[in-house]
Amino acid sequence: MDVSYQRHRCILKNRETKSIAMSQKLKIAGWIAVGALAGALTTVSLQTVARASLAPLPLEELQQLAAVFGMVKSDYVEPVDEKKLISDAIAGMVASLDPHSQYFDKKSYKEFREGTSGRFVGVGIEITQEDGLVKVVSPIEGSPAFRAGLKPGDLITKIDETAVRGLALSDAVARIRGAPQTKVMFTIFRKDENRSFPVTITREEIKTVSVSGRVIEPGFGWVRLSQFQESTVDDFVRKVEDLYKADPNLKGLVLDLRNDPGGLLDAAVAISAAFLPEGVPVVSTNGQLAESKFVYKASPEFYQRRSNPDPLRRLPTALKSVPLVVLVNEGSASASEIVAGALQDHKRATVMGSQTFGKGSVQTVRALGPDTGLKLTTARYYTPSGKSIQARGIVPDVLIDESEEGNLFSLLRTREADLNKHLNSGQGAEVVDPVRQRAREEAVRRAEEESRKPVAERANRTPEFGNLQKDFQLNQALNQLRGRPVLVSKTQVIENKQEKKEN
Repeated sequence: MDVSYQRHRCILKNRETKSIAMSQKLKIAGWIAVGALAGALTTVSLQTVARASLAPLPLEELQQLAAVFGMVKSDYVEPVDEKKLISDAIAGMVASLDPHSQYFDKKSYKEFREGTSGRFVGVGIEITQEDGLVKVVSPIEGSPAFRAGLKPGDLITKIDETAVRGLALSDAVARIRGAPQTKVMFTIFRKDENRSFPVTITREEIKTVSVSGRVIEPGFGWVRLSQFQESTVDDFVRKVEDLYKADPNLKGLVLDLRNDPGGLLDAAVAISAAFLPEGVPVVSTNGQLAESKFVYKASPEFYQRRSNPDPLRRLPTALKSVPLVVLVNEGSASASEIVAGALQDHKRATVMGSQTFGKGSVQTVRALGPDTGLKLTTARYYTPSGKSIQARGIVPDVLIDESEEGNLFSLLRTREADLNKHLNSGQGAEVVDPVRQRAREEAVRRAEEESRKPVAERANRTPEFGNLQKDFQLNQALNQLRGRPVLVSKTQVIENKQEKKEN
């Protein structure tokens, strides 16, 4: 699917020259295959037209695709599996669109559904692709990967003895997962330390608990969401109830969304609704399809599942007005950006930390059969004020570094705008800030210097979320709630700034 049109024409021309010497039997067999595939593709095209009212695919391109299929089937050096050939063609077509669209075969479709339920066997990492490698978006807290020290931004270059470059993301996932208590070895490249190293991890059944929290000091609570799953809203309600039982007179709350890679949209709407007035907009979507043009509001009908009662009905009324700080960073993506953006736009919370990842696109999962599916980007997300999240993210009200010494290495972390083939914001051209470029070059230089030091002397600025002794940003959030001075960032530069005039 990556072959250019010019190369297709060259191949067809060469095949035409050689076909004079080809046996009549091969020609007939080849064109029967071509005709069969062209017919199948035309049927698919007509079904697409019926569903989405779009023009059919051009016949010439369909014929070329069918011709290539026939040639591979008849001429390749060894027999090929027809079903796998078509499956790989579909996967390649979808992967060429953007980093988040994906074709699910039987195995990957099952694994995807397990992931949203919060139970699966693996090492416990959220991943994406970058430059042909597997990039760790975030390790799931308490998982084998988390305990092994994997960090957001780590690049996996090998899985056991298999080089990752060239593998489809679904193939990489299949190699990472396996039976419980079996081992998998990763070769990790860590950019901010400029080094590669092996890590061996034992697979476990991952039972993710997406909500944690406690009263961190009298009058102030901390609630952390690590993902947005099917159980997140119920777990959040129970955790808030526990906080108010422990301290009925909470004077402030920190909602921690750092390194939260997102998840289910209805869960994000529910968490936003827990803090917002009834009926106000939380997030809107917009795309080609009529059903993609929608506004989600802080009302039960937008997050309630089936005939279940409103899960937020048990929350204390004080939650609607308690002073609130939302902590975010470069690993906060998708659903967590929806929550941060809604609470920021409605001035319900002070958002603090680092500019978020910028994953503001909607993926719709459609079944293609009983056990295969398609995850397709169908819309962009917009905050209540109409700002696109895509490739820009949420810019905090107060920029806070990870440590008192600064946060230089955060500039090396990959965000949505750094991903190959990423969707643009839809609100004007992306702006490359020369100040940020210089700051990034300085961060690279500092990282190289750091990597030359003995391991024991290297700076370890990774916070332990929720530990007041080792979580600088949480301390600054508490200062904000107490009305005390906050140490704002010394190093952060905003990426892809919002233009003054929106299109």
